[in-house]
Amino acid sequence: MADRRHGSASDGGSASRPSEARGPSAHATARLALVIGALGVVFGDIGTSPIYTLQTVFNPDDPHPVPVSTNNVYGVVSLVFWSVVIIVLVTYVLLAMRADNEGEGGIMALITLLRRWSAQRGRRATAVLAALGIFGASLFFGDSMITPAISVLSSVEGLKVVEPSLDSAVVPITAVIIVILFLVQRHGTAAVGRVFGPIMIVWFVAIGACGVVGITDHPDILKALWPSYALGFLVNHFGIAFFALAAVVLAVTGAEALYADMGHFGRPAITRAWLILVFPACVLSYLGQGALILDDPDNISSPFFLLVPDWGRWPMILLATAATVIASQAVITGAYSVASQAAQLGYLPRLRIAHTSESTIGQIYVPWVNWLLMVSVLTLVFAFRTSAALAFAFGMAVTGTITITTLLFFYVARAKWGTPRWLLAIGAGLLLFVDLLFVAANLTKLVHGAWLPLLIGLTAFTVMTTWQRGREVVTAEREQREGPLPEFIDRLRSGEAPTLRVPGTAVFLNRGKQTAPLAMRANVEHNRVRHEQVVILAIQTEPVPRVPVEERIVVDDLGYADDGIIHVTARFGYMETPDVPGTLALLDPASTEGPLELDQASYFLSKIDLRRGEAPSMAPWRKRLFIATSYITSDAVEYFSLPRDRTVIMGSYIEV
Repeated sequence: MADRRHGSASDGGSASRPSEARGPSAHATARLALVIGALGVVFGDIGTSPIYTLQTVFNPDDPHPVPVSTNNVYGVVSLVFWSVVIIVLVTYVLLAMRADNEGEGGIMALITLLRRWSAQRGRRATAVLAALGIFGASLFFGDSMITPAISVLSSVEGLKVVEPSLDSAVVPITAVIIVILFLVQRHGTAAVGRVFGPIMIVWFVAIGACGVVGITDHPDILKALWPSYALGFLVNHFGIAFFALAAVVLAVTGAEALYADMGHFGRPAITRAWLILVFPACVLSYLGQGALILDDPDNISSPFFLLVPDWGRWPMILLATAATVIASQAVITGAYSVASQAAQLGYLPRLRIAHTSESTIGQIYVPWVNWLLMVSVLTLVFAFRTSAALAFAFGMAVTGTITITTLLFFYVARAKWGTPRWLLAIGAGLLLFVDLLFVAANLTKLVHGAWLPLLIGLTAFTVMTTWQRGREVVTAEREQREGPLPEFIDRLRSGEAPTLRVPGTAVFLNRGKQTAPLAMRANVEHNRVRHEQVVILAIQTEPVPRVPVEERIVVDDLGYADDGIIHVTARFGYMETPDVPGTLALLDPASTEGPLELDQASYFLSKIDLRRGEAPSMAPWRKRLFIATSYITSDAVEYFSLPRDRTVIMGSYIEV
């Protein structure tokens, strides 16, 4: 029995990055390109937080407003600064970004690591934590709906500062921008992406410079950098500070992007961009706004735009709009990626995915997710109408995701690196205390909008776990109907199932090599034919982002090579989309007892229709949800890049 692995250099196995340099200058250029790219993609969300964070903290319409006073301004600015330090710098940059899955980061990477360890160790804790990770990924969908709405709204609201009469135009202009943003998604972001980095560099330089101007007018605001002001505010005015945390957390929205996009740019580039430009610029902006509020409490209406000189407000509004569109673009792309990975890992049905770049693997477009997001974002804009109202809802998704990421990281730290328990207890205790304090503060806004991301997250979580469970039920029933593959082939050899052997190659897609493909069984039992060459192909998704080229294909002749039947396993990572003809073209003729006639090969698929049955496999409502979710499954022919004119679909049905 043969078991051989094959690959090809033409089969891309990693994300596109600037090539490693062959000299010092080229190496520096490559690193600079990565930093600029990271600035344009990773930091849009957190980089636009200064537009609305302090404005929201001191919003008089807040159900728990923070009174404007000198001590409160110092305390709030200090809280903002130290929240950014603890959550972004410590939790993500120094800790979480060290826990990668072969270079990829994000909560889905943590989930795949946990699933791998769960299979190896059989520990119930890892399964529970993986489920918690899926809920964290579900919360991201809520984040991806709220971020475009609040970001674009907050930037367009700058019009009210320049010309108050334009107040009524804010929502319509925001809606137009959002519609255009989603309409251009299908064209990809490759062309636009080249200018994202330079725009964000201008943005950070501009907000940092405005912050410096504000600080020079009131340099005492620099005292807010001392931690005693944040601690004093929390301890001495806890009743005010606790509720203020629900808005302070807006300063760290987008922190998860640093981790999630690590596979595209690498940890060093993201860290450099954060420490050299993003962190200083945001801190200077917060300090400058705090100084402005100290000078005149009326500036709480829009401290970000009021910090800009009169002559620069129109350019700043345009620049802010561009920056928030970039922030929205990043989170929309992130939603595509999370949905695609969830589908590959079996938490969502197979989705139609379009690759929008020939050179960059990570650039994809998922139509179903795109239109769902557009409708959701527009609904939020027209329902909430102001960024301040949306801010009540925003923090819940962010704090939930951060807390789950922190918890999963410390489990990984123990399982992967064997970190001492006492050290984990101290680190996890301190960071989780901060995270849970933010969660508790945001729960106080539950009736004011914080319910929304929780509802979105719970809905997405229910759909994903239902699909995972339903898929297990369908797979078990399908395997029973397919029957053992060796027995089926033995029937063919013995003549018990008489068939006519016809010229050509047939490729049957199957889930493994233990059972006979339904389409192959139907072809034999009903058409009474089989081809001279038969390839049973299994698509296997590994718990890694991408499978190395040399490990792409595993060939097994199953002991039936003389009968022209072989089994091929094509292994893909959860960030890759299968290309069946392209993968089969990599086969070495020596491993298939002669070259396959792939140019004229026929592809056979088994199409399963789902029906609700009486078996107690799932609750009735979950059965209905599972069947309803199956309707968004993409066309298998397109998904696997099969030639439509040479693909045969054999139907069957299964009750769940």
